[in-house]
Amino acid sequence: MKIEISREIERFGPIKIHGVQKVFELDGGLKNAKNDEENNPIIRRIAYDVQHEIQEQMAIVVPVRNEKIKLIEGVLSGIPHHCQVIIVSNSPREPMDRFKLEKDAIEHIGRFMNKKFLIVHQKDVALTRAVEASGYKHLLNKKGEVKNGKAEGMILSTMLAYLCGKKYIGFIDSDNYFPGAVQEYVQEYCAAFHLSNSPYTMARISWHSKPKIVESNLFFAKRGRASEHTNRILNRLISYYTGYGTEIIKTGNAGEHALTMEMAMKLDYSSGYSIEPYHYVNVLEKYGGIIAPPPDDVMKAGVEFYQIESRNPHLHEVKGDQHVKDMSLAAMEVIYQSPICPPLLKANILEDVHNRSLLPVDEDISRSLSYYPALHSADFKKFKEELQNESYAELFTKDLTDYTPEKKDKKVLRETKAAKIKELPNDGQLEVK
Repeated sequence: MKIEISREIERFGPIKIHGVQKVFELDGGLKNAKNDEENNPIIRRIAYDVQHEIQEQMAIVVPVRNEKIKLIEGVLSGIPHHCQVIIVSNSPREPMDRFKLEKDAIEHIGRFMNKKFLIVHQKDVALTRAVEASGYKHLLNKKGEVKNGKAEGMILSTMLAYLCGKKYIGFIDSDNYFPGAVQEYVQEYCAAFHLSNSPYTMARISWHSKPKIVESNLFFAKRGRASEHTNRILNRLISYYTGYGTEIIKTGNAGEHALTMEMAMKLDYSSGYSIEPYHYVNVLEKYGGIIAPPPDDVMKAGVEFYQIESRNPHLHEVKGDQHVKDMSLAAMEVIYQSPICPPLLKANILEDVHNRSLLPVDEDISRSLSYYPALHSADFKKFKEELQNESYAELFTKDLTDYTPEKKDKKVLRETKAAKIKELPNDGQLEVK
């Protein structure tokens, strides 16, 4: 792959947010191919064999819930062969066992691919016992089952990827109609990890376009309906603290994203559709220096966000206006409820959700989301022991990397500790005093 260097970088303490980078060639050739970077210093070449090395250390997670079987098969066909694929399904098992149909179809296509998929159901009894044994009971509901929700499935899959000994983990939605786009996303994940100098790195995909039918013609929209609003509010949050307006964030709701396992172990998570925008919010809370000084290891290594614009258009299953509204409201809530959100921005968010009819005009944004602490608090040895008799246990590594943080890594206490934020004049602009 050939990709441009970052044109813009927003720095926030040890956090670096790279502006959207454009891909110029999807295939950059082999390592021993002639390297033209010396003549073109603004382009970085990531050789095919470099990507291959990263893919061998990467797990790709495909969350599933009631997607068409043919659609899932297409997504799986686009994932590079050497990635470990983890499918976490929360499809219903009654009255018809939808999960059994998915598992049979995926295992069948796996025979032709000569590939072993890790397939689990979110409500699986063995997984529930393993989660309980690990001490990470935040994922369990009052009945003792793993909670419903996309975010909860993603957290569970991260724990499984850790047991597989993977260094990187990427997420791709299961409703993508273009297998070529899926393959490209993984290549772009690899490009970001190769470009980064930090063990705490996240790659997020900015779609090239989302095709829609408008008056019998294809229209390639540049931004999603929810993303536009989420990006604007996240950029205002950053602007408040830096004192400079910015439009650096273009991937607030990026379902297609990947991160290093070191970063995955340190992040806190939120539930439902809010998990993607909360990545930005939580990193600012933990490492932005607003609430407390960042831990020494993060201060030295830094945190990097890469945003890469795909070449393939993104065509996914249409889930209706209510889905978009739910996703947008969840994104607004995690920013609104954050202890680093200033009063003026809270007012802006409230006005926005009322204007877009996401909430009735007389209602405030309630605390409807759940928050999950960083995964390094889980006992992964016990988690692994409970799953040792499962068929997929053969995919687990023998030795687990220890991601236990230093004692200086302070936890953000959301309910009891708030950032010191100054009230600003209510002139509609965010400025720093």
